[in-house]
Amino acid sequence: MAAAERRAFAHKINRTVAAEVRKQVSRERSGSPSSSRRCSSSLGVPLTEVVEPLDFEDVLLSRPPDAEPGPLRDLVEFPADDLELLLQPRECRTTEPGIPKDEKLDAQVRAAVEMYIEDWVIVHRRYQYLSAAYSPVTTETQRERQKGLPRQVFEQDASGDERSGPEDSNDSRRGSGSPEDTPRSSGASSIFDLRNLAADSLLPSLLERVAPEDVDRRNESLRRQHRPLALLTLYPAPDEDEPVERCSRPEPPREHFGQRILVKCLSLKFEIEIEPIFGILALYDVREKKKISENFYFDLNSDSIKGLLRAHGTHPAISTLARSAIFSVTYPSPDIFLVIKLEKVLQQGDISECCEPYMVMKEVDTAKNKEKLEKLRLAAEQFCTRLGRYRMPFAWTAVHLANIVSSAGQLDRDSDSEGERRPAWTDRRRRGPQDRASSGDEACSFSGFRPATLTVTNFFKQEAERLSDEDLFKFLADMRRPSSLLRRLRPVTAQLKIDISPAPENPQFCLSPELLHIKPYPDPRGRPTKEILEFPAREVYAPHTSYRNLLYVYPHSLNFSSRQGSVRNLAVRVQYMTGEDPSQALPVIFGKSSCSEFTREAFTPVVYHSKSPEFYEEFKLHLPACVTENHHLLFTFYHVSCQPRPGTALETPVGFTWIPLLQHGRLRTGPFCLPVSVDQPPPSYSVLTPDVALPGMRWVDGHKGVFSVELTAVSSVHPQDPHLDKFFTLVHVLEEGAFPFRLKDAVLSEGNVEQELRASLAALRLASPEPLVAFSHHVLDKLVRLVVRPPIISGQIVNLGRGAFEAMAHVVSLVHRSLEAAQDARGHCPQLAAYIHYAFRLPGTEPSLPDGAPPVTVQAATLARGSGRPISLYLARSKSISSSNPDLAVAPGSVDDEVSRILASKDVELAERLNASLAFFLSDLLSLVDRGFVFSLVRAHYKQVATRLQSSPNPAALLTLRMEFTRILCSHEHYVTLNLPCCPLSPPASPSPSVSSTTSQSSTFSSQAPDPKVTSMFELSGPFRQQHFLAGLLLTELALALEPEAEGAFLLHKKAISAVHSLLCGHDTDPRYAEATVKACVAELYLPLLSIARDTLPRLHDFAEGPGQRSRLASMLDSDTEGEGDIAGTINPSVAMAIAGGPLAPGSRASISQGPPTASRAGCALSAESSRTLLACVLWVLKNAEPALLQRWATDLTLPQLGRLLDLLYLCLAAFEYKGKKAFERINSLTFKKSLDMKARLEEAILGTIGARQEMVRRSRERSPFGNPENVRWRKSVTHWKQTSDRVDKTKDEMEHEALVEGNLATEASLIVLDTLEIIVQTVMLSEARESILGAVLKVVLYSLGSAQSALFLQHGLATQRALVSKFPELLFEEDTELCADLCLRLLRHCGSRISTIRTHASASLYLLMRQNFEIGHNFARVKMQVTMSLSSLVGTTQNFSEEHLRRSLKTILTYAEEDVGLRDSTFAEQVQDLMFNLHMILTDTVKMKEHQEDPEMLIDLMYRIARGYQGSPDLRLTWLQNMAGKHAELGNHAEAAQCMVHAAALVAEYLALLEDHRHLPVGCVSFQNISSNVLEESAISDDILSPDEEGFCSGKHFTELGLVGLLEQAAGYFTMGGLYEAVNEVYKNLIPILEAHRDYKKLAAVHGKLQEAFTKIMHQSSGWERVFGTYFRVGFYGARFGDLDEQEFVYKEPSITKLAEISHRLEEFYTERFGDDVVEIIKDSNPVDKSKLDTQKAYIQITYVEPYFDTYELKDRVTYFDRNYGLRTFLFCTPFTPDGRAHGELPEQHKRKTLLSTDHAFPYIKTRIRVCHREETVLTPVEVAIEDMQKKTRELAFATEQDPPDAKMLQMVLQGSVGPTVNQGPLEVAQVFLAEIPEDPKLFRHHNKLRLCFKDFCKKCEDALRKNKALIGPDQKEYHRELERNYCRLREALQPLLTQRLPQLLAPTPPGLRNSLNRASFRKADL
Repeated sequence: MAAAERRAFAHKINRTVAAEVRKQVSRERSGSPSSSRRCSSSLGVPLTEVVEPLDFEDVLLSRPPDAEPGPLRDLVEFPADDLELLLQPRECRTTEPGIPKDEKLDAQVRAAVEMYIEDWVIVHRRYQYLSAAYSPVTTETQRERQKGLPRQVFEQDASGDERSGPEDSNDSRRGSGSPEDTPRSSGASSIFDLRNLAADSLLPSLLERVAPEDVDRRNESLRRQHRPLALLTLYPAPDEDEPVERCSRPEPPREHFGQRILVKCLSLKFEIEIEPIFGILALYDVREKKKISENFYFDLNSDSIKGLLRAHGTHPAISTLARSAIFSVTYPSPDIFLVIKLEKVLQQGDISECCEPYMVMKEVDTAKNKEKLEKLRLAAEQFCTRLGRYRMPFAWTAVHLANIVSSAGQLDRDSDSEGERRPAWTDRRRRGPQDRASSGDEACSFSGFRPATLTVTNFFKQEAERLSDEDLFKFLADMRRPSSLLRRLRPVTAQLKIDISPAPENPQFCLSPELLHIKPYPDPRGRPTKEILEFPAREVYAPHTSYRNLLYVYPHSLNFSSRQGSVRNLAVRVQYMTGEDPSQALPVIFGKSSCSEFTREAFTPVVYHSKSPEFYEEFKLHLPACVTENHHLLFTFYHVSCQPRPGTALETPVGFTWIPLLQHGRLRTGPFCLPVSVDQPPPSYSVLTPDVALPGMRWVDGHKGVFSVELTAVSSVHPQDPHLDKFFTLVHVLEEGAFPFRLKDAVLSEGNVEQELRASLAALRLASPEPLVAFSHHVLDKLVRLVVRPPIISGQIVNLGRGAFEAMAHVVSLVHRSLEAAQDARGHCPQLAAYIHYAFRLPGTEPSLPDGAPPVTVQAATLARGSGRPISLYLARSKSISSSNPDLAVAPGSVDDEVSRILASKDVELAERLNASLAFFLSDLLSLVDRGFVFSLVRAHYKQVATRLQSSPNPAALLTLRMEFTRILCSHEHYVTLNLPCCPLSPPASPSPSVSSTTSQSSTFSSQAPDPKVTSMFELSGPFRQQHFLAGLLLTELALALEPEAEGAFLLHKKAISAVHSLLCGHDTDPRYAEATVKACVAELYLPLLSIARDTLPRLHDFAEGPGQRSRLASMLDSDTEGEGDIAGTINPSVAMAIAGGPLAPGSRASISQGPPTASRAGCALSAESSRTLLACVLWVLKNAEPALLQRWATDLTLPQLGRLLDLLYLCLAAFEYKGKKAFERINSLTFKKSLDMKARLEEAILGTIGARQEMVRRSRERSPFGNPENVRWRKSVTHWKQTSDRVDKTKDEMEHEALVEGNLATEASLIVLDTLEIIVQTVMLSEARESILGAVLKVVLYSLGSAQSALFLQHGLATQRALVSKFPELLFEEDTELCADLCLRLLRHCGSRISTIRTHASASLYLLMRQNFEIGHNFARVKMQVTMSLSSLVGTTQNFSEEHLRRSLKTILTYAEEDVGLRDSTFAEQVQDLMFNLHMILTDTVKMKEHQEDPEMLIDLMYRIARGYQGSPDLRLTWLQNMAGKHAELGNHAEAAQCMVHAAALVAEYLALLEDHRHLPVGCVSFQNISSNVLEESAISDDILSPDEEGFCSGKHFTELGLVGLLEQAAGYFTMGGLYEAVNEVYKNLIPILEAHRDYKKLAAVHGKLQEAFTKIMHQSSGWERVFGTYFRVGFYGARFGDLDEQEFVYKEPSITKLAEISHRLEEFYTERFGDDVVEIIKDSNPVDKSKLDTQKAYIQITYVEPYFDTYELKDRVTYFDRNYGLRTFLFCTPFTPDGRAHGELPEQHKRKTLLSTDHAFPYIKTRIRVCHREETVLTPVEVAIEDMQKKTRELAFATEQDPPDAKMLQMVLQGSVGPTVNQGPLEVAQVFLAEIPEDPKLFRHHNKLRLCFKDFCKKCEDALRKNKALIGPDQKEYHRELERNYCRLREALQPLLTQRLPQLLAPTPPGLRNSLNRASFRKADL
């Protein structure tokens, strides 16, 4: 049975033919069918080569028909009804077809008519709508599918809504006890508290002992409930930039319309109403100087006035009573005017006379002018009766449309021309969406404006000699000028009201230009609206789709000036004659207004007394379908006598002329200047033109042309192009076989017709584009006919194939170019696409559908029609026809060569187009011909590209093309079927496994070799690629793009991943694959994706944000790789903490290793977006694949492979972690995504791989106005920016929705990971390496529990965790404790959750963990220790931690312990109780910490106290030190954070020293003394406190050498951040020996690098100004309000350069907030505080700036700026005072108090405020104060003088202060006060002498400074310097006598009775 018989259209096509064609074609391609099959083993085919696909049809034939059960059967073969041929009735706009009936039509007209009525022939692929090309997944469709998602509950969203617990509401103004002294809350009270709490609900069967298998089964069935079916519905839709395969069905060909406006004429009223007035409307474009519409005639006269014309009127046809018209404007421009002309019945007198009454008389004067009016009425009545058939020009005006459209209802219009708008209109009008304010064409859009009602009040009278269109354009141009000449003319006043509005979509009662009724037309008696035919201002390229055959006649002018006789009032009569007899005038002239529909004759208006009138008339004629040689237009010229004179006829013929309408078979159109004959034309005149001088005829003006007229045809029958005419004529002649035939002057015989036809085909390229596009359907039909059915001339087949094909290519390309602006984003021309889809049919037997069954004889070629890709179709069609057409014979391979050559060429755009066309063509063929054959074509194409790739200068561009090619092929609606799913892969011919698995070691779990069948399903093996051919191609593209060495990586990653993603999205939304079994089958096509992603792991974006942690698990399982912890430059505390190995901070993970050798690392990393999408695809496969299959695969994996798989799962968790609603409000997802893509975009630009397609899309944005934007389904230009602008201000609903979807995605992703982990655990049971694998699995589970997860996931996650722990307890309790620590931390965090279900499951897990630990060793010290530590770390680091909820969980655990029957007899319950109370106590401390959350000092003090409380348990003290470090780092106190780390390191060092004595390790705290003297407090740990080997003690990861290294590195990191580079050196002194002992040269190199940096920075910042270490303040608290802080003094360390006001303000604000307003007072001075004088109700704070103080001996060691700012214990502040209590006074009474403060610890310490432990004061006498002042001045002078480089400004400033003449307390005054007389008290001699010496030194320094200044100054400062010198001399002279006196004691013994002037002892030290 032939393969073809089971194909989709098997029942519609002659079977043998189809099958034969297929076989034959494939035979021609591949030689003999059998010889080439499987010559080579396709096993080891590298990815860069394409394997040979299986023969599709053979495979299908070889399978029994019922091989697959049920739903799977449909996957096996295309459905039987896949293809159908439809005849779709052509939609007709009008109720009647409007095509000529019953006439003898000639061939061309007949062909046209047939073409316009025949139905569309559509080849319908029933399932095509399911393909990604036709129903793509877009953001909108995704949103639709996302409706009804359940809301997932997340902790971080919940925390925003609820209060975090009752504690917050307590009175926060309680006095805060001092952290130093309050005891920890007593155990008794806390027990009481805990007992009284309510527990959460218990898990029912938790305490039962159940078999693990049952637990697993139950967990799994629970996990499977309520899961979303489609994962990718939750993921953002594929990026709009990507889809090359996107198509849309073309719209059926329709008549072209521009933007349509509806004009309604409402009323016309003059000041006087005496006669009928007729109106004409038309549009004119001033810029193009073109009339752009036909005329619309209207008549608004009252019935009584119309009655005047009774004598002439027949009964008016209803079509002539129209008062509204629809104008179409294709090219809107600001230069378009609506021109209104008025005419009246002809009367005696020129236009001015006739206008006079209208201009003079006013309506108000009616009574006054009664007689005149009566007279005028009478005259009018006479003229109407006599001359009623003639008209005369009367008046005109114009409306500037742009004003109407764009004005937002302003009323400042030119009231003379356009009148005022109704006020109501201004209110109604709002700016339409397209009102733009820009200028140029774009400024005008006539489609969205607000309707307007205009009242036009002023008309201009017509001027007899300026009636032509040229004059009109001049007037219109003038009208636009502000100083228009027209305004100076006196107007004819009238009121014309018209409505202008955008035309509705489907107006009722509408007539086409041919006066046919347009649907809907409810009632034939309704007053119609006329559609007015447009004459577009520029070319419009649109194919004709309906029959139209109109002729317009425009008489322009007549010159009878030389004509003798009475010829003045000239009228021209037009008639359409079919012969020369007067009766042969046809009624084909359209009537105007209020008359019959068609007339046999029509007249031009008459210009009174003009011999050479101009005309503006337009006659519209309906051309008969068949125009013959005799048809002609006859013009008769009449003289009309206006005055009735006896004996004079009303009209006298004064001339004749005519135009024959056919010439050489062509319609004659265009301008004519005709001679006019005086006599009646002779017989048989009609076949000649008037230019022929017939004998015996008299001509006006000697046979010169005197009558100028123009003919225009608007016809879909007559092409009006010589080349097209000739082509059609020849083709029809051939069809009719009517030889001989006359063509112009030549006679065609059978002999020369072929040559003529060839010439005509070649000449088609000369045809003008507009008619060629208009007649493109006709031309293409004829050309196809010539190709397919070569004509037979005299019995011979004439082969015109080549010429016809070239002509076809030309027509197609011309249509394509002409309509470039209307192309869709793929560059397809919608008109061509529509032609192919609807109109094209192969000539031959017409499709007739008997009984609705499709005909059997439709050729395959008709079926091969694609959707809008003509070029490639023609190419292919020509190929298949070549066998019958020797002219076209082409070697089969050459077209491919041609294609591949173009693909590699420089013309990127052409390459892109051709590539897509070829792909679409092959995709179409897959529905029609032997699929195996099409696959071989695909393979051939791939090979060609591969060959080109090797030599291509820009491989990325070629790869992009190939990717797009693949993507288009894969978008076929039966893609899954084409991949032969459900067939088991045939195992390889040789037993060798797939390429990748041969290199690997034997599998992890089974000793025997892996199952090659399963392995090859999961790898891109030969068998896989052979059988699943298209999927293989796609995944191979992906694998190649993701190779590290791939070119143009960013762009290709994105494209390849996007292709897979969009396919999977399609599968998710495809109803055919909804069932799980079917989807599992589909998922098998993507299994290799798992291996690809696993191998790409190192280059995926690391969402888990740890330094180099991508392969954290793989290397752990891989014996070959060395783990090495590499710490990043800037330290993220939680990461560093993780590396150092403690309990994990939330959200961070321990780096298990730094991963595989660097080789696999190379290559270009993927962007975050690409990585996330790839991971989404991986999750899709894991979700939908058959679990049993995954399990068999996992069994075969090697350890490292399994490790990488776990890493991949880890990364999936990180990538889809829920960010919280807040994040959605903060971050605009789109801008985020785009920024990730910028790098890719940049690369595109640099590599030049940015496609021509994008270029084209960019071009197509400047669409033509008639490229109707509504039809464009998606346009980048629209979507891109729209999205961005929308996203900026998303509505609340949108953000809610995004959060909802994101929450569901996060939950589902995590659940898929969980499912997969369970599968891995199942496979692990038998493995030898099971510990390490389970460890890795548990790490992933822990990570999932640690990240932000929904309540739903946590229930399942915790259930899995419990199952794991119960099955493998040794995981947690035997090996290292890290996992146990992690788990405890996670569980505790969830125990504190605000969501009760999470708490329920977490407390259950925690309880079971303790029970498990207890059962193993009868105590659970390890869990106890870890839980306590975890709680401490949680309390310290988590911001929004809710202790109220955690208390409930503790109570729940207690309840479990009480109810656990199994352990009643043991001490377990008691131990649990102890632990719970201990935890409760820690929590109570936490409450305190919460209170002080806003007070950093108090908070740190509390943490300090808690840490000190744990002096006896090192693990916990370490935890709290780390918590403090974290807090400090958060506050920016890097020095303090570093100190915490040093203390932690010292603690660990002490412990390690106890264990064993290693030379390279620090001895204990002592080793760290150089870093800080405070470290010694860590030495409290000693043998009596702890035995190192006790279970659970010091078991953390930090208490190891590696942990010590981690802590030291962190300390160094913090010191560096704080700028304390000297300390960095000290830290590394302890670290380097350890690294040296470990031979860790990599780290040593890094450390020395960091040291170099540190030392360099010290050098550059030696002066110290660059780094400011801190500012210190003494703060004293006074008042009972402060509780234990009362009368306490602290030294506060504040950030550098803090002003006193700042800290004062901060503390005042903080305590005011706490105690209330008016309670806190700041004591402004530094004097000792007298407690008795203070108000007991108030709180007082005294703040003083203090400076570090060093004794002289200390200063010798403290040389550098750093030394003087580090390790500070003593501080000094000075208080000036006078004996009478003031702070400042005269020199003799100015005293000073110096206060020295000592603190408990040295700064910097692990906190920022330290208590003052000692204080001493010194009081200085006035003379001592003076000495200090002078010493200070001298020091300043010395510093300014010796400064290097010198600073002249500073020097002059200091000098000026020293020697300048100062008034008060300058040096001179000091000397005069203290040195003028020798003191009486000998005790003061020493001071006196010291002061004199100070002054001498001062003078010396002044002199030095002056000398220095002289050297520095320029000439401009010489005078200033001289002044300084003069001042100095004066000072020196004044000081001279004071400095030279000698003290008496130096001369003689002291006289006993000397007066004691200053009788006071100098108090040296008054120790207070």
